[in-house]
Amino acid sequence: MQTKKFLVLSLFVLMAMVLGACAAPAGVPAAAPAGGEAAAPAADGGEFTVLNPVLGDVAVRTALAQCIDRDALIASVYPTLDAETKVALQMDSNLPKTHWAWSGPYDFPQYDVEAGSATLDAAGWTLPEGESVRVKDGESLVLKFVTTNAAFRQTWSAVMIQNLAECGIQIIPTYAPASWWFGDTTGLARRDFELGAFAWVGEADPGGRTLYACNQIPLPNNGWEGQNSMGWCNEVASNAIIKANNTLTKEDRAVQYDIFQKEFAKDVVSIPLFQRAEAEAFTTDLTGPQIDPTEYSSWNLAEWKLADGGDTIVIGMSQEPDSMWQLVSSMAATAYVQKPTGLNRPYVQANYDFAPFPGYQDALSTIENGLATNNDVEVKAGDTVYSKDGEPVTLEKDAVVFDKDGNEVTYDGTSPLTMKQLVVDYKFLPVTWSDGTPVSIADFQLAQKIDCDKESGATSFITCESIQDIQWADDGSLAFTVTYLPGVQTPTYFLSPFDHPYPSHQVTTDGRTLADVPAAEWLTLKEIAELPLSFGPYMVKEWNKGQNLVLEKNPYWAGEVATPNVIFVFIPDTNQAQAQLINGDVDLLEKSTLGAQFEPLLPAVESGQLNLEISPSPTWEHMDINLYLP
Repeated sequence: MQTKKFLVLSLFVLMAMVLGACAAPAGVPAAAPAGGEAAAPAADGGEFTVLNPVLGDVAVRTALAQCIDRDALIASVYPTLDAETKVALQMDSNLPKTHWAWSGPYDFPQYDVEAGSATLDAAGWTLPEGESVRVKDGESLVLKFVTTNAAFRQTWSAVMIQNLAECGIQIIPTYAPASWWFGDTTGLARRDFELGAFAWVGEADPGGRTLYACNQIPLPNNGWEGQNSMGWCNEVASNAIIKANNTLTKEDRAVQYDIFQKEFAKDVVSIPLFQRAEAEAFTTDLTGPQIDPTEYSSWNLAEWKLADGGDTIVIGMSQEPDSMWQLVSSMAATAYVQKPTGLNRPYVQANYDFAPFPGYQDALSTIENGLATNNDVEVKAGDTVYSKDGEPVTLEKDAVVFDKDGNEVTYDGTSPLTMKQLVVDYKFLPVTWSDGTPVSIADFQLAQKIDCDKESGATSFITCESIQDIQWADDGSLAFTVTYLPGVQTPTYFLSPFDHPYPSHQVTTDGRTLADVPAAEWLTLKEIAELPLSFGPYMVKEWNKGQNLVLEKNPYWAGEVATPNVIFVFIPDTNQAQAQLINGDVDLLEKSTLGAQFEPLLPAVESGQLNLEISPSPTWEHMDINLYLP
């Protein structure tokens, strides 16, 4: 669905807020010259046009990275982790080392106090005899640091502050409420910091354009649009991140991401501190869970078995879904419950990559397998095309687009122009609703109708607005062909824009057919928001609000289901959830419930009662550096 695929970044940001690792909400200086120095934008007397005289120097930024012992930061918040896991949490770019787009190692400055001190000395920041803070031209090396007041961040940042003090850098910390730090008109959104720490959450599609491109810098004169709160404009890096998000083959994308990560390491505008650890625990009587950083373990729930042959698996969750309608819910809890029903994005996003969901698709629609083509088409003034910034625009004089070769073009209003146009065939296997009715192409048509209705409650219509035409199969198959607007080069084009059908035949409790119910009413429709029909291995049997949600085997699912009943119990208190796991009242605690709070479980793990899997989370802590003065 559009809110789950094209806005994955914003949804993961919301997920991060639940985990206590929030990101900023979603402009432009001139390019940085060779050598990594950030150049000031054209001076207009406005805000953020003056380079920070301290942090604008790449030497100071490099020294900051050299003086931070990131291993010590990890140890401060995860004291019981083994050495191998701690090493796995280390980062040297904006991507995890297990990501397909990471081609390192990268030459990001590593912890070395002597090297950091030497870097500062060479930059003119010297430490006077008997003093603890470096000075240059009569100014002390004192920097303001802002992050949230979460205990987690106060713990690791205390270590960081001490690290920097050992290099002669004094840090003045502010531990702000998350409501201010991530507010719409405060904190990050207004670039109100010198050094600022928060977290992003990685995903299979690396994205990154809104975070690092030159035209994504929030400024007063652009209404604070964009997420590049560092004010970083490196043309090489910016062009690479834009091309990476307008190129379709993974190999070509990896080349561009490699270019970007090398520039990221060279300019040191953001210091990747570490990936968070996350744990998932389950009894040794349970087999089948596959723990993964970018996919919910419930994706293969149909394969889970209890050693005693029991017919019911109990899963503990600290949060309860807000709705079973995937279009409007961004909660991790909702997605976790939906995954085995087919109601959540029916593809697998495991280990930072994509795969078709078994039993629903044989293959994703790629250029390589012939299900997609990327044609050259001639466009003319007045046509609707996709702009460089990823928005539908009328092609007219001064419109900025990419031509067929990926070159940025400012249209002159009359000349011939050839652009790329994606045409993609999406095909699904025959599946059956849990009431026994086969899924039909009319159900996909209803999905397109509702998801693109401005009254549906969807948070974005990017997908709908990127489509020029849809041709629906008329031979009874579950297939349709989407022709996108010229210029649409979305890297995740192989994921269907309408991959979740709605049961158009279903009769609601008030006697109407679902296809006839206006989109504005779907948000509160019981047949959609609470007890929807499903076409996956499981179906929703009942939802007892505040207590539990029960799934049972969908009798019309063609595949195997090892355990017919699953109960999700809602346990808001993590300590109580852990106690219930140890006592055998629940069989598994999923990662958003357990997080990294696994110490109380260690005795049960050592005795062989529990399995505990600890892995690097896609959530990563970092410290951004604001290059310009307000």
